[in-house]
Amino acid sequence: MSGYGLGRRGRGPGWGTLSLAGGIVALDQLTKWAVVTQLAPNQSTNVVGDVLRLTRVHNPGGAFGLLPDHTYVLLGVSVAVALVVGWMLWQTRVSWVPRTGLTLLWAGTVGNLIDRIRWGYVLDFVQFPYFPVFNVADSAIVLGAVIIAWKALVSAR
Repeated sequence: MSGYGLGRRGRGPGWGTLSLAGGIVALDQLTKWAVVTQLAPNQSTNVVGDVLRLTRVHNPGGAFGLLPDHTYVLLGVSVAVALVVGWMLWQTRVSWVPRTGLTLLWAGTVGNLIDRIRWGYVLDFVQFPYFPVFNVADSAIVLGAVIIAWKALVSAR
């Protein structure tokens, strides 16, 4: 078990991996439920002055609103990413750092995939000035990708 991340023993994700993934997906869906019950589409409310706002945005596209008219393509890509990353988590033996990155990437993908299946779009709501509106799942995807890239760069040395 030493060096092989988040409680993993042998094949398959460990409890730590499953807990992190489940916690991220649950937090993502819980925050989206709160936004749906409190804000109408395109409604906004200040949280911290003009620095942080909650703004309910329906994003039919990809990251940063790219490809807005390609819902089924994005749905297919999301399913493929979830399957490939899930397989990697199940089959590969990597240390806890890349495993954490993969887990965040998988959980974020699944959180947004749930939205695409349920609503046909991704619900975004966190808004900072001069930055695209995003959600918990988006944050997990970006953080996971940064961790994986950082580990790859450090390992390459």
